[in-house]
Amino acid sequence: MAFQFPPARRRGGPAPWITLLRIRGATSWRPLGLAWLLSPVALLPAGAQGAPLPQRLGECRRSSVKEVLYRLSSTDANGVLIPMPGSGSAITFSNGGYQVSYDTVPAIHRSREGDAVQLCMSFIPDCRQAAKDDRRGRRYTTRNLRTGEAWTLPDSQHACGRA
Repeated sequence: MAFQFPPARRRGGPAPWITLLRIRGATSWRPLGLAWLLSPVALLPAGAQGAPLPQRLGECRRSSVKEVLYRLSSTDANGVLIPMPGSGSAITFSNGGYQVSYDTVPAIHRSREGDAVQLCMSFIPDCRQAAKDDRRGRRYTTRNLRTGEAWTLPDSQHACGRA
């Protein structure tokens, strides 16, 4: 998602003290309140996907919680998904990010759909011996901006080149 600021003020345009923002692809400018600009937790606009996942060590990006899950689930005879508590934790983000743990992570289960989060790349495995497209095992430190809680987990149950 790309954000852009408006061109210089034209005659009849918004007053100079009103800050505007347009999300790429949107047809109009949206006013941003001063509180939003000064807030340490600038929430994503409704329906926003969030920034893509960080690619470099130490890089951070904002996103939001899409779904809080258990690591494993099964289906009943009618095809209804049944979560398996005690199997570990998993969480998905609106930008396509995913984290998983064999242990139950209470901070994940206190997260809610739509919570703003900050994802920071904390580890990149050495995958030279793995298949070229095998990028599993990257670890992210995630901070839920609503609860203030943080956790560090990988994006897969296995690292690159393994089962």
